[in-house]
Amino acid sequence: MEATSTGNRSKTRREAAGLVFVVFLLGLLVGGVGNHLWGERVWGHQVPRQGPPPRAQVVNDLTRELQLTPDQQQKIGAIIDDTRAQMLTEHDKLRQEGRARIRAILTPDQQPKFDQFLQRINEQHKRDQAQAQH
Repeated sequence: MEATSTGNRSKTRREAAGLVFVVFLLGLLVGGVGNHLWGERVWGHQVPRQGPPPRAQVVNDLTRELQLTPDQQQKIGAIIDDTRAQMLTEHDKLRQEGRARIRAILTPDQQPKFDQFLQRINEQHKRDQAQAQH
């Protein structure tokens, strides 16, 4: 019975270590994306594009390190996709709130200039996205 108990503890520890690694990796992903988007959108300058690693790369790295099963690979891929979608949604919400707060302190003469500034940033972002896809 002692051998079975030791085996279960060892398996539990490996699983716990794997979960800690996934949480750490997702933290890096969130931090990298947040830093890039903050610099580009809020301060209006380009941050060197490093961005998060592609989903496939994350899943492949975890598979190699943790010997994931195909079912685990699929589930982790879905978690990554969901996390990225949530980050984008939250980022857009925060960006809009920040812009509204800035707009509230501008004079009527400054507001159209601010809108033009934001339009230039949005256009640059679209160009950057188009280049990143090619």
